[in-house]
Amino acid sequence: MDPFGSNPFAVLTFIVAPAVLTNASSVLGLQTANRFARSVDRARALAAQLDGAAPPLDAENAFRLRQLDYAERRVLILVRALTAFYVSVGGFAAASFFSLLGAIFVILRETVPLYVALSLALVAGVIAVVGLLTGSALVVWETRHTHRILREETRIARERRTRVLPADGKQPGL
Repeated sequence: MDPFGSNPFAVLTFIVAPAVLTNASSVLGLQTANRFARSVDRARALAAQLDGAAPPLDAENAFRLRQLDYAERRVLILVRALTAFYVSVGGFAAASFFSLLGAIFVILRETVPLYVALSLALVAGVIAVVGLLTGSALVVWETRHTHRILREETRIARERRTRVLPADGKQPGL
């Protein structure tokens, strides 16, 4: 009994699932590309601030230099995530293509090419899923990294604020 011939929707399942996952990978890739662009802009802004800064060993400049290091790490993480999402998109597209070839070989009753096409579809699909999971994990890691940077910035802003305000907490001259 032919599993593909008995259910005409079985072939569509092999084609539609990778197509939907291709869309998901593309959306995640677009979102990551936006994060990447913002991270590059932030790194450039920090570098510009450091270029025009006064004393190089100033505490403020040391903080900006740490922020620049964080920004560089974020950019590198996001490049890896983008690479993983692009591999994922390509893998899902390849899986859809090989599944379509497999459907054609079912109609032509070509057994050997059918198994080759299905094997290639499976390999491409596994690579694509690994890329999707890897990219997602990297974006989560980058988000945690960004949160760490924000915590440090917040801590420093609070320290500055407590140094500026008098003990009663009121603004001077109010």
